[in-house]
Amino acid sequence: MTTPLFESSIRSLPLLGRGKVRDIYAVDADKLLIVTSDRLSAFDVILPDPIPRKGEVLTAMASFWFAKLGHIVHNQLTGIDPETVVAADERDQVRGRSLVVKRLTPLPIEAVVRGYVIGSGWKDYQDTGAICGIALPAGLKQAQKLPAPIFTPASKADVGDHDENISFEKAQAHTDTVLANALKGTGKTGAQLVVEARDAAIALYTQAADYAATRGIIIADTKFEFGIDAAGTLHLIDEALTPDSSRFWPADSYAEGISPPSYDKQYVRDYLETLTWGKVAPGPKLPEEVIARTAAKYVEAYEKLTGQTL
Repeated sequence: MTTPLFESSIRSLPLLGRGKVRDIYAVDADKLLIVTSDRLSAFDVILPDPIPRKGEVLTAMASFWFAKLGHIVHNQLTGIDPETVVAADERDQVRGRSLVVKRLTPLPIEAVVRGYVIGSGWKDYQDTGAICGIALPAGLKQAQKLPAPIFTPASKADVGDHDENISFEKAQAHTDTVLANALKGTGKTGAQLVVEARDAAIALYTQAADYAATRGIIIADTKFEFGIDAAGTLHLIDEALTPDSSRFWPADSYAEGISPPSYDKQYVRDYLETLTWGKVAPGPKLPEEVIARTAAKYVEAYEKLTGQTL
C-alpha cells in the first residue's frame, strides 16, 4: 500500500493554502492544482492520523460524479493531467489524488441538501420540529426519509472552526455582501446565485441519490460548494458526493429509529464520541483498527457505487 500523504510539499508551484483535506497551488492566473491529501477531519478538527488511500478514493469518486452530473451545472474540471504541471520528482505526490481546475470565485456558503433526518438535522428537529427553520411533519423518526429533499445552507468556517447552519435569507444577504465586487457588470446578484445554487444542489442530490439507490447505497445528505467565473456563471467546485461530504448508508442495513451503519467518516465520529474529548484541536490519535476499517469503508463505498475497482 502506498504511504499515506498527510501533507503535500510541491515546490514547483506557489502554495495558496491548505484546507482540512486539500492543498491548493497556483498553476497560473486561470488554473489551480488541488491535491487531496489523506488527512481526515471530524467535528471540524484535523486528526493527526492519515487514512491510507483516502485522497485517491475522494478524487476518483468526485471525478465519477463530475462526469455523471455534468449536464446539470458547469464544473471546475479542465481535463489537464496534474502530473504535467509539477516537477518530475513531485509527480508521485499528485498521481491519482489531484485535479487541475479552473480558478473560480467561491460562494461563501456550504450548499447542504438533506434527504433524511439525521445528524445535526435530527437534533434540530427534536428541539424545534424543523430543520434550519424549515417546518417538517410531526412524528418523524431518526434517519427517516423526508417527504422531499431540503436545502439548508451553512456558513463556511475557517479550519478548526465549526460551520453554522443559516437561513436561506441570511445566505442570500451574506453572498450579496461578499461577492458584490466580483459580480459587478455580470447582471447578477449574490441573492440570485444562492437561488441557482439551491436549485442545482437539489437536482444534483436527487439524481445522485436515485443512481446510488440502484447500487444499494442511500445518500442521506450531502454538501456542495459552488463558485463563479468572471461572467457570474455558477460552477460546481471542490468535491462532489464523496464519503467526506456525504452520509452513505448501505441500503440493506438501513432502518428508521437508529443512526444507520455508514460508509463515510461517521464511523470515526462514532468512535470519537466514546472519548472524553472536547472536539477542539488537537484531535486524538486513532487506533490502528479504526484507521484500517475507515480506509476499507472508503474503498468499499467507491467500488460499490461505481462498479469499478480502485
